[in-house]
Amino acid sequence: MGQHFYVETLGCPKNQVDSDKIIGTLIADGMTATGDASLADLVVVNTCAFIDEARKESIDTILALDERRKAGARLVVTGCMAERYGAELSEALPEVDQVAGFGVPVNLGVTVAGRKSIPVSAVQVPTLDLLNLPRPRSTSPWAYVKIAEGCDRSCGFCAIPSFRGPQRSRDVASILREVDELQVREIVLVAQDLASYGKDRPDELGAGSIVPLVRSVAAAVDWLRLLYLYPSDLTDELIDAICDTGVPYFDLSLQHVSKPLLRRMRRWGDGDRFLRRIVDIRDREPQAAFRSNFIVGYPGETEADHDQLLRFVEEAELDWCGFFSYSSEDGTYAATLDGAVDKRLMNDRLAELREMQDDITARRRDSLIGEVITVLVDEPGVGRSHREAPEIDGVVEVPVHLPIGEFAQVQVIDAMGPDLVAAAVVAQVDA
Repeated sequence: MGQHFYVETLGCPKNQVDSDKIIGTLIADGMTATGDASLADLVVVNTCAFIDEARKESIDTILALDERRKAGARLVVTGCMAERYGAELSEALPEVDQVAGFGVPVNLGVTVAGRKSIPVSAVQVPTLDLLNLPRPRSTSPWAYVKIAEGCDRSCGFCAIPSFRGPQRSRDVASILREVDELQVREIVLVAQDLASYGKDRPDELGAGSIVPLVRSVAAAVDWLRLLYLYPSDLTDELIDAICDTGVPYFDLSLQHVSKPLLRRMRRWGDGDRFLRRIVDIRDREPQAAFRSNFIVGYPGETEADHDQLLRFVEEAELDWCGFFSYSSEDGTYAATLDGAVDKRLMNDRLAELREMQDDITARRRDSLIGEVITVLVDEPGVGRSHREAPEIDGVVEVPVHLPIGEFAQVQVIDAMGPDLVAAAVVAQVDA
């Protein structure tokens, strides 16, 4: 009987892609996946280290899986925490058999009855390029595809470049090959800085390469969606390319709208520029959907800054918004700044913004009642239109008889907060 593995993924969609690549290597090594960690011979935790809350979740998950694993099973920690805190993790968590940073195989050695900690720095191992490793065919009608790794920006709050490294864009051919191999109806392109794709390879690709890439991928699948667009790189050409895909969904990494605070964040733009761009896109494509995330309580955030953000959220009427409290990260520029915001005040500001956005999202969802929309059926009774990114936004409840992985036209008959309810199937359609 062959060995089994279990992979637990934490954090962002980019981590999910990394896990898929790890799964591909384990299957190629002759192992079999299991959904029950207690049956696995190898338990892998792909961790997130973006903010303190994510790190706590990673540690809790590692300890919980240690309790569940069977005797003799190996517990391996990989991902962002392993890369950023490898030696510390090995020392602090003797339960862990291996701490594997980026590019380190998670299946070193053989399973033995006893367990031995293997610090990431203590073993000479071959390196792997996760970006270009094969991955299994998707079990869903959609899949993430990572087009680049790392980031060249120096945002004040973010430690990602320190452990993910500078931007490294993939070959167009390798991306298209992965898209073809996944055999899905929708592809979601992801990267730390998606719109900067190609800038790090000026001779082969160059700035603006995201536009022809979008058009090439869109020609190969029914739906194409982009996540994480830095606002300064949202050019007219890119907007047109996104609208032409038939999925006018804009996930804009704004973070705040106060110009002085954005400069303290080492970021571009301001609320007026952002709002003009959003209005311009809606003029071009009235069905466009928008998502963004904002940091609340960044050092130096004043009441006036907060009021600017409130006004922007009210005027922009984005479909989806995430609001996150500032987390001080070692080694970042922001960690050196004065003007810390009191935690209670931060929470009050978060609550105010979230309440406002919940009302806006609910109104925008209510406005769709009566409309006929095209959905992709992800699972029995659950679909999504172009307005909903998988695993992130709301869903559309659809009749359970609609076939998974197919498109259908349905009529929205109700809205429940972020989710829609649809019935009266008009017809099954091709996207």
